Parts: sequence; structure tokens; C-alpha cells
Amino acid sequence: MNHPNPHSAARDFLDVVVIGEALTDVVISPQGTSEHPGGSPANVAYGLGRLGVATGLMTALGNDERGAAIDKHLRSAGVVLRPGAYSLDRTSSATATLAEDGSASYDFDLVWEMDPVFPAHIPKVLHTGSIATFLEPGAGAVKSFLQHCQHDCTITYDPNIRPALLGSHVEALSTFEELIELTDVVKLSDEDATWLYPRKNLEETTKHLLDLGASLTVITRGSQGSLLATPGTRLTIPSVKSTVADTIGAGDSYMAALIMGLLTLATDGLSPAALEQLGSTATMAAAITVRRPGANPPSKEELRSHMDYAEAR
Repeated sequence: MNHPNPHSAARDFLDVVVIGEALTDVVISPQGTSEHPGGSPANVAYGLGRLGVATGLMTALGNDERGAAIDKHLRSAGVVLRPGAYSLDRTSSATATLAEDGSASYDFDLVWEMDPVFPAHIPKVLHTGSIATFLEPGAGAVKSFLQHCQHDCTITYDPNIRPALLGSHVEALSTFEELIELTDVVKLSDEDATWLYPRKNLEETTKHLLDLGASLTVITRGSQGSLLATPGTRLTIPSVKSTVADTIGAGDSYMAALIMGLLTLATDGLSPAALEQLGSTATMAAAITVRRPGANPPSKEELRSHMDYAEAR
């Protein structure tokens, strides 16, 4: 089955290319079982599309109903699937079991392999993360792609740690730190940071990642807000109070809004004022997402409306 994208020719000049897994989230909750398109990189791409950013996704899907559903979902937000996406025997899946408080635990049926097809036009931002950066054979292709683009665009990275899929801590940490050397912006949850660096506090972890070469390190802390750090500035952004439906996709919505903000930075770059705006906007995007079930990020208009309301209060 061929899956042409009628918009691809017009979207060759993309602002963002995301490289990483797209899969089917099977959600088991007290209310029953449902399936939704997911995967952290695909969620970030979808979130960017919802925010009006010209975005492409390099991924690996099966030529099956789940793959078609993911394709349709991404296209609904204007996201372009890059060539070679239909390369697997079956579309991967992740089963999320929701607790009464909305938190999720995961089980994976995942294959990740792809060939690095270097684009004719380098995007402004290249984003990667999650399982795609650790699971071979595809992880090697991701690293090659980052190396190819390293000096020509901003590279962002969210490791979105899934310990059950990563093998030994030593190997995972080595892989992570090798990628940080290629990365401009890295975002971790506090759980990611604690798993990677159990003997460091969050401040020490941010400093370590900056020392490895990142220009901006972000650590999200759920209801405790987020920490943004550059070599010259450290800021804490408070959380936005929300009634939580579930936490699926909240970090990916944060990442998408952060990338959108990076695209619009003025000439003052990562100034304290710019960091505060980046963090506040990303925090609001995550807050909107947790208020409703599944990875359902805000539109650009919705996010702007919430930001305007918050600033007016």
C-alpha cells in the first residue's frame, strides 16, 4: 500500500523535523481499554503541528491499521511523514495502565529500526528523544542524523527514560551523554534526572549537562514547576494548577511548546526574560494537556488564550 502525502512537496522547507518512534498507546483504565496514536517523538511532532509549526516526522511504522491511524492522526495536525516511514512488519505499541490518580505505568511491544535519510533542506530545529535514541538498530541511525545536522540547526533532546527498555544503567548513561555532546537543548523530567544521576540533585544535574555541552537544560518537576538553566542563568518556573485527568503526553506538550518558543527567540537569545517566557508557555501547554485524557495538546489559539488570561490576572 502506498501512502503519498499530498502536502509533502509544499512542506519541504520544514521548521522542525522530529526523529523517533511513533506507536499505538493502548490505555487500560478503570473505565476500560482504548487505543490512541502515541510515542513521545510522535506526540511532540503532533503538538508542534497543533501549534502551527511546519513539522515533519521521521519514524518507522507498519503497513497496518495502527500505522494508518497514526498517519491520519499526524496529518490532522499538518505533520508531514518523511520518506521511508512504512518500514516495519507491524506498528509498535505501548500499553499504559492508569492508576486511580491518573499516573501511568508502561509495557512495550516495540521494534525500532530505520535508515538515516538526510534531508535536502536542514530544518531550523531537529528534535529527537525517548526509545529511539537508545534502542538499536535505530539508535545508531538517529545518532548519525544528529551528527549530520549538528552544526546547521538547533538540536533538542528529551530522553524520556523508560528503564524497562534500556538495559544496564551504565550503557544507557553512556548513550545519553554521547548524544548530549551533539545537543543544544535537553529536557528531562525529575524522574529521568534521578534515574540517570541518582547521586546528584537537580541543580548538580543541570550543571553537569551544561558542562557536557548543552546550551539550555530543562528539568520538569510536575506540580513543583520546572527548572531552566543556561551557563549564566537559572530560573524556576512555577506550575499551573490543574485538575488532572491523566499525565499522558504532558511532557511532550511541554517539549513542543518549548521548541515553538525556541523558533521565535529574538536576538537576545536565551536571556533571563526569554527563558521565563519559554518556561511559562511550555508549562501552560502541559497544564492544558493534563486536564483531559490522553496525549491531547493545545492548539496555538488555545495556548495563546490561556496565556493571555494568566497574564491578565
